[in-house]
Amino acid sequence: MTLRDLPALNASLNAASAVLLATGWLLIRAGRREAHKRAMLGALACSTLFLASYLVYHAQVGSVRFRGQGALRVVYFAILISHTILAVTVVPLALVTLRHALQARFDRHRRIARIALPIWGYVSVTGVVVYWMLYRL
Repeated sequence: MTLRDLPALNASLNAASAVLLATGWLLIRAGRREAHKRAMLGALACSTLFLASYLVYHAQVGSVRFRGQGALRVVYFAILISHTILAVTVVPLALVTLRHALQARFDRHRRIARIALPIWGYVSVTGVVVYWMLYRL
C-alpha cells in the first residue's frame, strides 16, 4: 500500500463505519445487545483507523484542491463544511456514549446515542461523498 492508496482506504473505512452504525442501530432495535455492542465497537475501530490514516495522508500530502466548477463547487463545499464541523463533534460524542455503555448506564447511553448516531452516520457517509467528489468525479 502506498500513500496514493490512502484516500480510497479512508473512504472504505468511512463506508464500513456507516454500515456498522446502521447495523448496530438495527440490532439494538431488535433487542440484540451483544451483537449491537460488537457492531458499534467495529464502527469505532473503523473510524479510529480512518482518523489515523487520514492524518498520516494529509501530513504528507497537505490539502487537496477540489477542481470542480460552478454549482458543483458550491455543493462540494457545503458538504465538506458540514462534514468537517460535525466530524469534530463525533469524537467526544462517541467516547462519552461508549463510556456510558461500558459503565452500564444505559439511560445516559441511550440519551447521548440518539444525538451521536445520526451525526456519526452523516459524517461517515459524507466522508465517502467527499472522497468521491474529490478523487473520482
